[in-house]
Amino acid sequence: MANTVKNRPLSPHLQIYKPIPTMMASISHRITGIALFVGTLLVAWWLIAAASGEDYFQMVNAVFGSIIGQIVLFGYTLALVHHLLGGLKHFIWDLGHGFEKHFSTRLAIAHFVASPVITVLLWVVGYAVR
Repeated sequence: MANTVKNRPLSPHLQIYKPIPTMMASISHRITGIALFVGTLLVAWWLIAAASGEDYFQMVNAVFGSIIGQIVLFGYTLALVHHLLGGLKHFIWDLGHGFEKHFSTRLAIAHFVASPVITVLLWVVGYAVR
């Protein structure tokens, strides 16, 4: 399909691109950034409850302590770790390293493997300390 005004081809649409690890890491980094914004509102709610009094704080703790609350907190932790690792990858790139195709692909794959592993380890340690 050509642009009728300048007779040039249109840009390829997103649907023709094959998903590759670096592209998926970039997309997931943006999604986790949005999730962290929403999750930070929950952290603010918890802090406001702590400052509001014991009864309200206990109610908020009960919400976060429920099964659904634990799933949301686990997802928040996963988004936090995933976004942190993506930020570290960008920091490496800012230093001028890791631009080789094979290295950046392996780093993106490691990103997806390490995020859930670190998240589970954090939760195991958290429950062990608790």
